[in-house]
Amino acid sequence: MSRHGTARPANARPANARPTNGRATNGRATNARHRILLAAALLTVVACGSPDPGPGGTSAAQRHSTGEGAEQAPGGPFWVDPDSNAAKQIKVWEAQGRTADAEALRRIADRPMADWPAWDNPGPGIRRAVAGAAKDQRTILLVAYNIPHRDCGGLSAGGAADTAAYRTWFGMFADAIGDAKAIVVLEPDAVAHMVDGCTTPEHWDERYQLLNEAIDHFKKLPNTKVYLDAGNPAWIPDPARLVEPLTRAGVARADGFALNVSNFQTDDAVRAYGAKVSQGLGGKHFVIDTSRNGAGPLLDDPGQAWCNPPGRALGKPPTTSTGDPRLDAYLWIKRPGDSDGTCRGGPTAGAWWPEYALDLARRSTA
Repeated sequence: MSRHGTARPANARPANARPTNGRATNGRATNARHRILLAAALLTVVACGSPDPGPGGTSAAQRHSTGEGAEQAPGGPFWVDPDSNAAKQIKVWEAQGRTADAEALRRIADRPMADWPAWDNPGPGIRRAVAGAAKDQRTILLVAYNIPHRDCGGLSAGGAADTAAYRTWFGMFADAIGDAKAIVVLEPDAVAHMVDGCTTPEHWDERYQLLNEAIDHFKKLPNTKVYLDAGNPAWIPDPARLVEPLTRAGVARADGFALNVSNFQTDDAVRAYGAKVSQGLGGKHFVIDTSRNGAGPLLDDPGQAWCNPPGRALGKPPTTSTGDPRLDAYLWIKRPGDSDGTCRGGPTAGAWWPEYALDLARRSTA
């Protein structure tokens, strides 16, 4: 049984492999798993009332007085990939005369989603995104997902072979970002898997060390923000259990933590949960994945609620306008339409599934 569901499809090109991040027994399953303003050209996380101008060179107060920071459609401050699977599918369906379906799928194609760079060589995919985003001074969204002993041997098993390989990998990852504006969501599941015991204790010291090193390495980049993954409220119901592990992993030096990655918990539930985790961390900021939570979690089959659940919908479109001083953004970290695995008739984990994507889009009210 998969604990995560993020295996690379066998037929996928390495640079385009899309992890799926489902989880059967942790928080990627429902059962078992500001007022801060952020610049339109750069998501700059600052403390409430802080004069820190950040990498963009202007403070939140300055942006407010000059009108900067207003989000621009599509994608707000974030880059929209014109060659995403959804965008390519639209062209196919238009050629086939499926114009209504193609139009519905624009609810995915026209919105920014995170890229999950390849597990062997992340550079080419990141550099492509950097080049595309530079044209409009947008921010790219990236997920670093290659920690050793990943997913405890589940569908997403794998990761870097050892500590040296992982250091090389996140070094290549950071080099490809360079001076670009970027948000990196660091290692989905890595901390929560230690909390729930899935990752066994003999690997904990190594994992904490690598997460600390990765945070420090990415934070050397001038325009990169880092959010360390912290699961979701259905996975680790008591937020207090996350505080010490996140602290040991180096979250104090990150820009914050990420919640609900690839899961379906509602905005209200995750926001309330995030506030409690933030309080335990002295006011740390956070982001929420809203890519597929528009209909909330599947309730009638909780044991498989993480894996291609039917009847779900796209959630709130990515935005930095959250109305919450500690919630920096709603993001689409999971890529809507990528399969969670072969459950419920789906293709291999990580593979594009156009009909599932279409169902998400049709049910969306956003």
